[in-house]
Amino acid sequence: MATDLELASAANRRPIGNAKVAPKPWAGFEGVALAGPRTSLEPVDADRDAADIFRAATEGKDTDRIFDYMNVGPFSSAAQVHALLVERQASQDPVFVVYRDNDTGRLGGMGSFMEIRPAVGVAEIGHIWFGRDWQRDTRATEVLTLKMRHALETLAYRRLEWKCDALNTASRAAALRLGFRYEGIFLNHMIVKGRSRDTAWFSLTQEEWPAVREAHDRWLAPDNFDAQGKQKCSLSDLTRALW
Repeated sequence: MATDLELASAANRRPIGNAKVAPKPWAGFEGVALAGPRTSLEPVDADRDAADIFRAATEGKDTDRIFDYMNVGPFSSAAQVHALLVERQASQDPVFVVYRDNDTGRLGGMGSFMEIRPAVGVAEIGHIWFGRDWQRDTRATEVLTLKMRHALETLAYRRLEWKCDALNTASRAAALRLGFRYEGIFLNHMIVKGRSRDTAWFSLTQEEWPAVREAHDRWLAPDNFDAQGKQKCSLSDLTRALW
């Protein structure tokens, strides 16, 4: 069932119409490497990244729960992670990336660009997970902002998607916080770890991106945080105002 916030995000979406689109096609995401003030994302390198990804996935309390809605994990060894990363390093869609802390050099999680349709300028950001140290942290928001900006601004994709298990309330809330709009539920959409999954769909269009980027830039600005690192205004408030 959709939340009131999700329904509001969908109901107030501006109708854009059916303007003609000049054929391109759009560029792909191969070899993408991006950097912000706090974080960077890089292509997966199994030999380089396996041990640190295993640490990020297992360090802290209740780390098994990180992977409740993922099609992989939890992990029992760095060797298991290495085998997975070898596959992901070779993948062309999804294009997998790791998330790195610029100060420490340590990895905080990983994700992908996926469902890439360069003929029509549509892609999804998915397979996203963060270690406990990055959850509810500015670094997690920044690295997702980098991905959104790359897709919608640098590559000028027309539509960016966010999909998740309909039961994953944290991911659904994250999509709204980031500025994505709710579109609905696809029933019996997937089978994940042997269970039928209903999928919640969210999207952000190229036309909507400038206002969303302004909200992200305002939230990530140093003057939005006090000396203790506490935010002065929330990203949720800034993006909700756009609906």
